[in-house]
This record gives sequence, C-alpha cells and structure tokens, in this order.
Amino acid sequence: MTPPLKRLSKLRRASAVLLGLGLGLLATGCGHGNASAPALSPQAQARAYLDGNQPEEAVTLLRQLHARTPDDVDVARALTEAQVKAGHADAWTEELRQAIAKNERAVDQYMLGLTLFSRARDAGAPTVAAFERAIVMSPTTAEFHYRLGVARLESEQYAAALGPLRKAAELAPERAGWKLPLAKALARTGDAPGAVEALGTVVRGNPTQGEVATARALMNQLADPFQDFPKVASAKLEEGMRYLHELDAPQHALIAFEEILHDYPDLAVVHALLGLAYQRLDDAGRAVDEFKQAIERAPRDGKNQLYLGELYISRQRTDAARAAFEKAVALNPLLDLAWFRLGDLRLDARELATAKDAFRVAVTLQPDSAPARGKLSLVYQLEGDFAAAQRELKIVAEKDPENTEFALRLGLLYTDEAQKARRPEERQKAANEAERWLGKVLETQPDNAVASKALQVLKGQ
Repeated sequence: MTPPLKRLSKLRRASAVLLGLGLGLLATGCGHGNASAPALSPQAQARAYLDGNQPEEAVTLLRQLHARTPDDVDVARALTEAQVKAGHADAWTEELRQAIAKNERAVDQYMLGLTLFSRARDAGAPTVAAFERAIVMSPTTAEFHYRLGVARLESEQYAAALGPLRKAAELAPERAGWKLPLAKALARTGDAPGAVEALGTVVRGNPTQGEVATARALMNQLADPFQDFPKVASAKLEEGMRYLHELDAPQHALIAFEEILHDYPDLAVVHALLGLAYQRLDDAGRAVDEFKQAIERAPRDGKNQLYLGELYISRQRTDAARAAFEKAVALNPLLDLAWFRLGDLRLDARELATAKDAFRVAVTLQPDSAPARGKLSLVYQLEGDFAAAQRELKIVAEKDPENTEFALRLGLLYTDEAQKARRPEERQKAANEAERWLGKVLETQPDNAVASKALQVLKGQ
C-alpha cells in the first residue's frame, strides 16, 4: 500500500501527465523576433504562450478558440492546462460546474475531470466521475476513455484502468503512445505477455524519446533477469561478471559461474552468462547449449534469444539467427540490436519492406546510431525514395561533420539522383548537392578515387 504522503506527491505529479499528454497543439515555428517567419496559428501561439510560462495570455487566446470550436478536445485540454497553470483551478472548476448545471456537455465534464485531477484532494472519485459522465455523453470519443484510464492508473486502480485504456486504443489505434499506460496496467495486473505486446505496438508507432524511455523502463522491470537472484550468490556473480566484462578473462568467469550453478542449477541468467563466456572462448557448441538452457528456464526473456542469434550470425547460420532475432523482438521489443540484426538479414534477402520496418524501430530506439540510420537510408535508396534516404544520411552527417563515409554516401546518392532526374532543374539541383558533399570528402581525402570519379561523372553529364 502506498503511504499517504507519497501517494499525494504522486498524484500531483500525475496531474501534469493527465493535462500534458498529447496536447496536439504543436508550434509550427518560432515567430518571435523574426519578421520573415510565418505567423503562428492560434493553436501554435497558445502553445508558445504555455511553453513560455505565459498562461494568462494563453487563457485569453484559448477562450476565444474554445468559443469558436466548443467541441474541439485539443483546445479544451489546452485551455484547462492554461487555467491550472495560471492558478485558476478553483475558479475554473466552479465555472465549469455552473456551465454543466445550465447545459451539460461532454467536453465540459472532460475539462472538469482534468481540472479536478490537478488537485490532489479531488484526484480520485470526483475525477473519475467527471470522465465517466463525459463518456456517457460521448461514448465514441477516444480521449475521454484514455483520460479515465490514466486517472485510474495513476490512482493505482490498475484493474479498473484496463477497460477504458483498451477502449481508447480500440477507438484510436493510430495513437501508439496510448498503449504505454495500457502496458503498465497490464503489467501491474499480472499480464506480462499483454504488456510486452502493447510495448511492441508503441515502438513500431513512431514514439517520442520520452515514450521510448518510459517503455524501456517498464520493459526492464518485466524482464529483470536478476529479480529473484539469491543474495548469497551475489558476490560470486559479481566476480564472474568482472572477469568476463572488465578483465577479459572468460576462463576465470567460467569457474565462478559454474560454482553458482552447482548450488542453483536453474538460474537462467547464469546459464546465459556462461554461454557468453564459452562464446568468448570460441566454444560455440557449449555456448549454444548454455543459451538454450537459459531459454528453457526463462522462456519469456528475449535477451537469451538475442545471445543465441548473435552466436548463429557469427557462424553464418542465417536462418537460425533470423528465427532467434524474431523471437527476441517478440519477447522484448526494446532490444535495438536485435531489430538491427533482423533488418540486416531481411535486407540481405531483399525483403525491403520488412527490413525498413526493422531499421526504423532500431533508429527509434537509438536515434544517434549511425549504422542504423545508414542501413535505413540504404533501404530507402533501393526503394527509390531519394528524399528519405538523404534525410537519414544528413542527420548523421550534420551531427558528425567529420564522418567522411556518410558525406561520401550523400554525394553518391545525389549523383545517382542527378543521373535519374527527368527535369533539368531537378538534375541541376541534385548535381549541386552532389558536388557540395563530394567536395567535403575531397577536402579531407584528396585521393579518394570514388569521390573523384563521381565528380567526373557529374561534369560529363
């Protein structure tokens, strides 16, 4: 049971979650101090006021927007956020109650629920009652179901949160991020496979980095291999891991891990570590046996499938590796290396659509990974999507200006585009970009034959 003071603090923090998630009022540009910048839309201006800690200005603008579009849920949510940030929660609550008494509307009950949740004393039953009433009046509005589910979840009513969160996901399947609270509720009610499936939907749905971090934290809780590890064996475990990872002495690690298994033969994580030690010693047979024993004892741990897949890859057993990686991401969709390997295998088989899906998830999980973006760019190029291929390469090249490999690839990609362009202006534009990137390569590598040849091709067009 959560202590009262801790629960109070948690509910206050959760109010920001309920108000802030999915506002949908994203700024389209800065607009401040730049006369040439396009004017912000009213929604974007309101968002800028809120982000700039000017809630009173946001309230004024959002009241006008709400009056014009009273059923717009995004505007209603932003208006409530502005009222709360401006310190008007009590007055806003009273205003909403008066409006409801005169002419009850679903969106007013929704805003009332958001406001009540911002006040710890009302974050339980009063909040739930308001959202439930909004749902009665508008049962097909996904947002209302979602907010009811989040309110119950943050109040630790995990089982009660499942129904509305499932309904929200059913009504708005495109909102992949909404599966995060559903995953948490499923995990808290003992449905680990369901939680993992929900997390898989999240990572495939273009989540934000904040959502990725939340998903990773939850997945780490679900797949903690040391959760029930015996304390008496902890010292020996640390000794073995130090030999394996720090001192590069796998033969000594073997001894430590085998001592643990002598007393606790069913510890899956130790079998996996023993397999890694055998792999380091190039004993593939014993490594495979240990990984399979780890899988047998912990069939829901995707990392063991990842280890097995990596071993199969090193032995050129591509079909077996692919099967292992597919199982790995099904059991743990946050394993970026497994997604990358899976993308590679699918690319080798020229399965471009599924390779692209795998690399996109790998990039989502590790946005700074140059290899993942490079492979994703290659898939786009093979599909003929030059713009997408160039975008991925530019992200790496701009973050790492010294990366000659990606500058060369960009130059070659633009060269390819220039050769295939049908319109003269498109051909010239691509050729100019190609010359720019190839020139960058030749500045640092004057003898680069590939870049030099590409420039000659461009000049000979």
